[in-house]
Amino acid sequence: MRTFKASPLIYSITVLCLVFLINIDFLNAFDPFESKRKIMIERDIKGRGVKDIRVLNAMARIPRHLFVDENLRDRAYADHPLPIGEGQTISQPYVVALMTEALKLKSTDRVLEIGTGSGYQAAVLAEIAKEVYTIEIRKSLADRANQRLTKLGYNNIKVKHSDGYFGWEEYAPFDAIMITAAANHIPPPLLKQLKEGGRLILPLGSTFYYQTLTLVTKKKDGTIKVEQMGPVAFVPMIGEIEKKR
Repeated sequence: MRTFKASPLIYSITVLCLVFLINIDFLNAFDPFESKRKIMIERDIKGRGVKDIRVLNAMARIPRHLFVDENLRDRAYADHPLPIGEGQTISQPYVVALMTEALKLKSTDRVLEIGTGSGYQAAVLAEIAKEVYTIEIRKSLADRANQRLTKLGYNNIKVKHSDGYFGWEEYAPFDAIMITAAANHIPPPLLKQLKEGGRLILPLGSTFYYQTLTLVTKKKDGTIKVEQMGPVAFVPMIGEIEKKR
């Protein structure tokens, strides 16, 4: 009877494949962040009424723990804000999902975000929309977010260090605009850069206490429709807007 003797190359490839499969099975079974992401989606987002499958899928894919400091990673999927430095926070997952769903994004949309922060919200938007332009007034946060998003492969996001009050006229008009800091009024340049039929969402009201999550739709005749979505608490927007208080 003839026996088959595997060549060293075939043997090596077989061993590598087995090791790879074992590692994948191990990660799928024991990755604590994967399980925490699932709980976050089911309990804190889907469980609280967010229905847009694109938002749910986006947040299930994104490694939120990579957007906070290493010592906070075990808390990254809890439904509350976390500090990211310079007095700023990464918003709680439910609010991220709620604001994203409210914009009713399409895969062809161009979105402007004011207040990049950690870059997490920009990543969620970029999973759904075609292009995301995000502005951060704090240079250190802008630089870190840009590095993080580039490392994660988000080539449809552009980060700019600037005052978001003035928007990003070079790429206007935008299908949707999101402001992730408290403002006591809607900056006129942002309304101007919003397309007809476009939607803008922001925490509107007192910049020191609580705000009302507000959705603005720009009608074809230039007028706006305003919808109030409930109370929220965001850190205040700074820069030019402070001169208008």
